[in-house]
Amino acid sequence: MKEEIAKVLTMVKDGKIDAEKASELIDVLKEKEAGSNQTYKSSNYAEKILKIRVLSAENDNVKINVPIKLVKALLVAGNSILASIPESEKYVKDIDINLIVEAIENELDGQLVDIQTGNGDIVSVIIE
Repeated sequence: MKEEIAKVLTMVKDGKIDAEKASELIDVLKEKEAGSNQTYKSSNYAEKILKIRVLSAENDNVKINVPIKLVKALLVAGNSILASIPESEKYVKDIDINLIVEAIENELDGQLVDIQTGNGDIVSVIIE
């Protein structure tokens, strides 16, 4: 969209259109982008992957990739299971599962969780 707005501004600079017409064109471009982003987001969000990464100071590293389609149900059920396993409890105790579920319901993506413990362990949760 930036390119299109730049073209509109160039047309104003060159005297091809006036500022009022430029404003109308930019509004149309913004509406078009808002509409296309919503369609794109909704239609492709189910294809995204939730990535959980644990980089342990003791080299007990974990890499989990789960299709977003399955994530919500797995998070709710799996968190209580992981919290009950002594080896994994220290990694999941600080993760707010409700925050991740809410992020999925709102179709957010990017880094959701980034935790670094005092002993050098790193926990990341990302939707890509």
